[in-house]
Amino acid sequence: MEDRPVCTNIATELIDTTVVEMKTDNTMTEEKFSFTSGAKRQISITGVVGLVLLVLGIVLSMNSGGHGEEGHGDEEHALTATEQTLEASVTQEEETHAAEEDEHAAATEEHHETATWLKRVYNSLWVNNIYFTGLAIIGLFFIAIQYAAQAGWSVGMLRVSLSMAHWLPIAGILMLVSWFIVKGDVFHWTHHDLYEGPHADDILIGKSALWFWPLEAGGFPLFYILRMVVFFGLWYMFFLWIKREMLAEDLDGNVSHWYKARKYSAIFLVIFAVSSSVAAWDWVMSIDPHWFSTMFGWYIFASWWVNGLAAITLIVVVLKQNGYLSIVNSNHLHDIGKFIFGFSIFWTYIWFSQFLLIYYANIPEETIYFIERIESSQYVWVFYMNLSLNFFLPFLLLMTRDAKRHMSFLKIVCPIVLVGHWFDFYLMVTPGVMKEEGTFGFVEIGMLMIFGAAFLFVTLSNLTKYPLFAKNHPMLQESLHHHI
Repeated sequence: MEDRPVCTNIATELIDTTVVEMKTDNTMTEEKFSFTSGAKRQISITGVVGLVLLVLGIVLSMNSGGHGEEGHGDEEHALTATEQTLEASVTQEEETHAAEEDEHAAATEEHHETATWLKRVYNSLWVNNIYFTGLAIIGLFFIAIQYAAQAGWSVGMLRVSLSMAHWLPIAGILMLVSWFIVKGDVFHWTHHDLYEGPHADDILIGKSALWFWPLEAGGFPLFYILRMVVFFGLWYMFFLWIKREMLAEDLDGNVSHWYKARKYSAIFLVIFAVSSSVAAWDWVMSIDPHWFSTMFGWYIFASWWVNGLAAITLIVVVLKQNGYLSIVNSNHLHDIGKFIFGFSIFWTYIWFSQFLLIYYANIPEETIYFIERIESSQYVWVFYMNLSLNFFLPFLLLMTRDAKRHMSFLKIVCPIVLVGHWFDFYLMVTPGVMKEEGTFGFVEIGMLMIFGAAFLFVTLSNLTKYPLFAKNHPMLQESLHHHI
């Protein structure tokens, strides 16, 4: 075997390449990944460093009066940037709406007595829940798309995405448990006195059935929790079914397993089309319960999808550079590179369409969402960085044919996309939770590192349990001769 390239970055170092278990078969060589103690130790260190940063961030936030490590400037700014903008430019109708918002905010101020540092922890927990749930479900979605489309080029990548999907049950448990912990601070609509009495909110009363049906508004959100459980239950069920057929194919090579996996994949795609949009409304859009967007389900999907593609590609590239996945070549990388390039543009199209529709309609209850993010010094830098990391850089770096075929370029672009879309979810969640107290520092970095280490540990651990590619896949020969 030829010498493998020297690892020069942290992502590559996470994969130990000292052992490649090879088993000779009549048709193909079977490769298995070895996740050694050294690699596990490095991931564990990453998680411990993240925990230290989280604790440090909490201590600094508590000592600075709850405003985070950096602080927010002088207290003389009695009005927020959002209020100043509205006061200066809105019409009489907008002023009335702003007054109503202020009244609701004053009436429910008692609900936000949680310490700012603790709200930051809750906020960061929810951001990472959504982000890593997306990586897991896209792992399964990628497989389903390939089976439903009868695609052959991606045979060498399916086991990587399958390993990512093993995070799904963990994501479901974390989402459900953490929701009951963070609900009062992350989801404004959960406060019972918003549905009756002097502080009743007519808008939330009108939407209450979406969360509380068939129970009384302001009580236990049975319909909401039931949807969460059903969605994760269905996703995990189809994951188990598709995985079972994929691995059974390794044992007997019967093409019937491929047909069954394709059938399950087609059904899953229909279910996912509905559940992912409703999940986007439930888990993210309802954080700003007075605001809504008819394109929000597509927007969440686009962010999840291109982010998941970047994760799959990065793992494949690192494996490839370390001597694994011999069946993957520059033609396969070109294809998945085109996916990242194309869907980065698709995400931007959805982003701009949503922004443009809200901009020219100029309806106060819609525009407030973007005003909070553009006019606030806490979030404006994230707003513009979001476009830079998720559109301009991927577009420019992956524009040429050669860029999509070279691992060095993909190893630059994929981390940019992964970081960029984390900030995308940060920007969707944080302004609605933290308002003008939002910031970015050790708390957010630490929580991301903890989740990242756990997700990577689960993914790589499961990658060792089966061959890196299916030697009996009916389209393996097509993949081996794939050329573009």
